[in-house]
Order: sequence, then C-alpha cells, then structure tokens
Amino acid sequence: MAVTGVLRPGHFQMRVLDLQQSIDFYTNVIGLKETGRDAQGRVYFKAQDERDHNSFVIREADRAGVDFFGFKVQDADILDQLEADLRAYGVRTERIPAGEMLETGERVRFTLPTGHDIELYATKTDIGNGMPYVNPEVFVPDGKGINPVRMDHCLLYGPNIEQAQKIFEDVLGFYLVERVLMEDGETDLAIWLSCSNKAHDIAFVRHPEPGKLHHVAFLLESWEQVLKAADIMSMNRVSIDIGPTRHGVTRGTTIYAFDPSGNRFETFCGGYQTYPDQQPITWTFDQVGPAVFYHDRVLNERFLSVVS
Repeated sequence: MAVTGVLRPGHFQMRVLDLQQSIDFYTNVIGLKETGRDAQGRVYFKAQDERDHNSFVIREADRAGVDFFGFKVQDADILDQLEADLRAYGVRTERIPAGEMLETGERVRFTLPTGHDIELYATKTDIGNGMPYVNPEVFVPDGKGINPVRMDHCLLYGPNIEQAQKIFEDVLGFYLVERVLMEDGETDLAIWLSCSNKAHDIAFVRHPEPGKLHHVAFLLESWEQVLKAADIMSMNRVSIDIGPTRHGVTRGTTIYAFDPSGNRFETFCGGYQTYPDQQPITWTFDQVGPAVFYHDRVLNERFLSVVS
C-alpha cells in the first residue's frame, strides 16, 4: 500500500524509576544513541537506522509506564485534517506547541478509551543515521549493545479496545491484521493494527486497568541478531520474561525482557508483509498459547498479568 496519512510510529515516552540507571541501560545494553536532554529532565534517544532526532524518550517518575505513543503523519495539512476528523468523530484533542519536545513540531494529542494518550505530528528534525544520503555505506560500525534498527511498535493494555480500534480504523486509516478471541468466540481479547505493510504498528489487549503498558518493541534485522540480543541480555543480567522464541501472531521472532524499572521491552524480528485488502487472521481462545508463543504453545502467567 502507499504509505500516506499516518506514516509510522514516531516516538514513545516512558517513565522510569532511576534516570541515570535507565540512561546506562538504554545506551549500553539496548544500544540506543542519546540525542538530547531538555529542561523537563527528559532524555531523548534514537535507534541506529532512524534519521529523525528521537524516537524514544524517558523521564524519571515515581512509577513506571507509558506517557504517550506518537505517530508521524505525512505533512501539516494531513495533521490538520486528522485533528478535524478526530473532533468530528467525537474525540477531544489538544494541540501541543512545536519545541515542547526537542526538535519536534506541533503535536495533536488525544486520549483513547483504553486510557492511553496518542499523539500525531508532522515534523521532526532529520539528524541522519550516521551515513550520508549520497553514496552511503551499509551500516555504521561499532554500534553498542543490542543495537536495534528502530523503535517498531508497542502493545498497550486497557479496557474498551473495540472503541480504540474504531478510532484507528475509522479516523486514522489503520486496518486490523490479526486478533485473538475470548472464550465466547466473539469478543476480542487482543487486536493487532497496521497503518503500513508491517504486520502491526500498535496492538491492544483487553485489561481492566486503563493506560497500561505491556511492552515497547525494538526491531532487529535477523533471527541471529535476536539470539545475540539474548546473549547480551544474559551478559548484563537482564531479567528475561521469555525467549528467544516465535509468535504465531505476526510470525515474528522475539525476546521479552524487563528494564531496570520493570518496564517490559521486546527485541523483535520478522513479521510478514500485509495489505489492507487481506482478511484478518483470527485465533480462537483455545489456541491463544501458540498464537502468542508458537514454540512453547502455552502462555506464561507474566505475559498476561505483569504490566507497568
């Protein structure tokens, strides 16, 4: 599909309990590049192949979790149109001025029925990926840690996921890629949505508490790099939730682990290409084990119960 309107996930802001410990972790273990700090005490990062100034932002707080998840849109006209469409749909929006986040233009923020804040924005300063736009090499050598390609997606836990789905589909142009049904065979337990050809750009699981984070995901380029990430996590005594393993949903390979604040993150690779004319894949409740963890074919309790 032509990627227009909403282009891709653009930034994710997360709360951490110890700022310096988290800076060390995301710099040296995950391998993100720090790109700035602001007067609010936020620290900005990007992954190795991202060109925009930032994609991942952390701030110190007394509890872990997600502040907001932002999507980059095509241009300022699209931003204005999507804000008008959201308001016409009955969604309250807020304009955040350019510069409130470093090197980032105006943002439109709204709150989903799941309790999560979502942002749209059109501009962010291009600082490059360490290689020129003319005659580049194939990668920048000597990357630290796991060294992901980009911040890829997130999985959010909260109630009213069907209402959130309608906003993404009816207003923002996303489409449903996969879903897992509950025991009644009709209600969705989990949904995976895309604005692109990726198997998912955002996902939701039904959960009684609003505004919860399950994980933020960083993309790797191969199964071998997922295995190397497991080695790096073990060397640094990172608390691994599960993996390396494979999902049935999206077919991606994965490791889930926890940062020092207890926020779950994923190192993810693969996932098929998808298109909006394809019928969504449905998993029944009795097959939720292989849907999530294809090799083990059972869920571990932490996956459903531990959120931040």
